[in-house]
Amino acid sequence: MNDLINVTRLPSGLLVVSERMDRVETVSFGAYVASGTRNEAAEENGVSHFLEHMAFKGTATRSAAQIAEEIENVGGHINAYTAREQTAYYVKLLKEDLALGADIIGDILTNSSFAPEELERERGVILQEIGQANDTPDDIIFDHFQEAAFPGQPMGRPTLGTDSLIRNMQRSSLTAYMRQHYTTGNVVVAAAGNLHHEQVVTLAERHFAGLTTSTPEALLPGTYKGGEFREQRELDQVHIVLGFPSVGYGHADYYPVLLLSTLLGGGMSSRLFQEVREKRGLVYSVYSFNSPFMDGGLFGIYAGTGEDEARDLLPVTIEELHKVQHAIRQDELDRARAQVKSSLLMSLESTGSRCEQLARQLQIFGRLIPTAETVAKLNAVSIEDVQRAAARLFRGTPTLASIGPATHIPTLGDIADKLAA
Repeated sequence: MNDLINVTRLPSGLLVVSERMDRVETVSFGAYVASGTRNEAAEENGVSHFLEHMAFKGTATRSAAQIAEEIENVGGHINAYTAREQTAYYVKLLKEDLALGADIIGDILTNSSFAPEELERERGVILQEIGQANDTPDDIIFDHFQEAAFPGQPMGRPTLGTDSLIRNMQRSSLTAYMRQHYTTGNVVVAAAGNLHHEQVVTLAERHFAGLTTSTPEALLPGTYKGGEFREQRELDQVHIVLGFPSVGYGHADYYPVLLLSTLLGGGMSSRLFQEVREKRGLVYSVYSFNSPFMDGGLFGIYAGTGEDEARDLLPVTIEELHKVQHAIRQDELDRARAQVKSSLLMSLESTGSRCEQLARQLQIFGRLIPTAETVAKLNAVSIEDVQRAAARLFRGTPTLASIGPATHIPTLGDIADKLAA
């Protein structure tokens, strides 16, 4: 692979990976848990995100204030996030403070106290976060889109949970979920920056010894169904997401779909931006996205438009989806390829991005992927590959979500008929 990148599996089963970056003065260190929203039962939806919040609210040895102060005393940053298949906890510090960062991340993953007063305080914070999301249509639209695509399944439930579930979530649910999922088989400890692998291994052995030993979990299945969500609201804009079943990380069409998304709606030069916004002035914002998962994915197009402009938006968009299945110029494919490659290579300059990539590659593929291998796969994608991927995606069952004055948006059945024409 690279003599600067090393992987060690501890006797407990915990994976430790690091990359040495000699020319930086910082380190990033994180614990990446292969568990998120799709691992939650219906009655505990939102528990992964609740745990993420509670991790910073005190341990057996540190108060919430002490966690923040110890990191900021050395000028470091600490943060976390919850996704559908992962929860991550990470710090970025100066290289000489790596031991402190590992100590704190290990402490919050193995010794969180879940003090009742902190739990109630954070419950209120999360309820405010849910309220803010509901008041932000260009944010909450994606939760409704996901739920319409995967109805009645963990994959379709919101990461934040619901108001009623969060109000009633008990401390015992948090601790039980943590014991079940925060285990050596589910966690990768990763570090990147000006460091030595042996030091990272020693720190992981010391500070993560409290994790329960286990093998990796089996995935709860996610089966794309497709469907429709509409919420009529008095807004100045209608927010729309049109999407389709897509491919997972390991699928042969992963890279063609990635380039398709960039070519279709990945920037100011993309087809949708040029046709829908620049030429027709139908929207302020339009873009496409591909969300891969371990065993599938979602491809979507978001647009925010006026009530009257919505009449033309979807017909024009569908026309572009037809065109991209049959005609792609070499120069636009090359431009999309350059955008994806530059984004990848620029991310390698960040210790935080490198740290996360190392962990995710081990969790998804069971191995580290050399950058040269990724670039070679991108370079190998042809026009025919992208057109084939587009035909595969856009002939699938669609999903539509909208919030706002949606009086001029066609029905899902009409959209499906036009896509099949």
